Amino acid sequence: MNIVQITPGAGAMFCGGCFRDNALVAELRRGGHEALMVPLYLPLTLDEPDQSAHTPIFYGGINVYLEQKSSLFRRLPRWLLRPLESRAVLRLASGRAARTRPADVGELTLSMIRGEHGHQARELETLIDFLRTQPQPDVVCLSNVLMAGMARRIKAALKVPIVCLLAGEDAFLDGLPESVRAIAWQTVAERCREIDLFLPPSAYFAELMSRRLSLRPDQVRIVPDGIQLQGYAASKSVVEPPTLGFFARMCREKGLDTLVDAFVELKRRDSARELRLHIGGGCGPSDEPFVAGQRKKLEAAGVLQHVRFFPNVDRAGKLEFFQTLTVFSAPALYGEAFGLYLIEAMASGVPVVQPRHAAFPEIIQSTGGGILCEPGDPGSLADAIEQLVLDPKRARELGRRGREAVVERFGITTMAESVIREFERLGAPASLPAGS
Repeated sequence: MNIVQITPGAGAMFCGGCFRDNALVAELRRGGHEALMVPLYLPLTLDEPDQSAHTPIFYGGINVYLEQKSSLFRRLPRWLLRPLESRAVLRLASGRAARTRPADVGELTLSMIRGEHGHQARELETLIDFLRTQPQPDVVCLSNVLMAGMARRIKAALKVPIVCLLAGEDAFLDGLPESVRAIAWQTVAERCREIDLFLPPSAYFAELMSRRLSLRPDQVRIVPDGIQLQGYAASKSVVEPPTLGFFARMCREKGLDTLVDAFVELKRRDSARELRLHIGGGCGPSDEPFVAGQRKKLEAAGVLQHVRFFPNVDRAGKLEFFQTLTVFSAPALYGEAFGLYLIEAMASGVPVVQPRHAAFPEIIQSTGGGILCEPGDPGSLADAIEQLVLDPKRARELGRRGREAVVERFGITTMAESVIREFERLGAPASLPAGS
């Protein structure tokens, strides 16, 4: 099968969607399929080989911004814009930029969603011209629903089914300025009529987005996210001293401050005086002030010496990080659609403690790899963590169950097989693997 995967890059920031799409494309290729990964906006920052490395970046972030701001820029000839589209220039720009906040890009987001009627229409036509030079795809897959503005023109130009993965777009859209929020949701819903199939990673997110976008039941099929399992292994020894871990973007939305508060509470209890805290994951320029605030909080509580930070580690560093943990928690405050970090922890044999909301109950129930606490409540989180610290036998059993479930059902091979089955249901031909 010939697949085009279109994925927005996050520049210097780590992005779960980028990790998922990159791993998926690599696995599709290993399975004998032709898969072209097309990056948008900025280069991808990954901890595995970049499957988009030999493809030009479209909708270059600099051009997209200037086209939004200047009608004169929109009329410039294409050849004048090419220097701004190079990977080197975009990487330099992304390294200096902070994380994009929805509140800052309301009009730009709305323009992008409008596709051929937005200020970036020229970028869409440039992408389509490139896709016409490639072998005819059987299906085009969009990384998220914020890209729905592309679907109409791509479908008309290439005569191909359009599939859209889903993962957390509601939080971004809800964070847009009030002046554009409602019209953005409405425009996305209208554009979703051009998309043939949506693949959310959980039943929770399938229901939520189906309701908010008025999707038909036959348009939605759940495909859980998967990870490349190579390198993940359960620790062969009991971790001493007991160590609590967090591995996600270091921000308030992922619940880092809630976890820090729970850790401070635990350190006041006789039962957890030896507990350590390891904090890892993405930390960009816009996250640094928040992280500095958490350091000050830990220092004021007299426990900073028991905490270690592991920002922006590579894959080897991530695999080693999970080997140091007794229990894991990333108590995200918003409606997390899935949470790849849970699968990574479980793949390492580490039990998890998560809030009783969003997709977390669904994942923990399906894996048996953890326990639940009350959302946004450091005391409840501390109590749940303490249970596992005080009962190593139970913690190891939950870790064992979680790892078995992840190996069986949440590897990237399983995800790729499910994705291909769904593509075939659309009527896209199932070609033989290369060399058959």
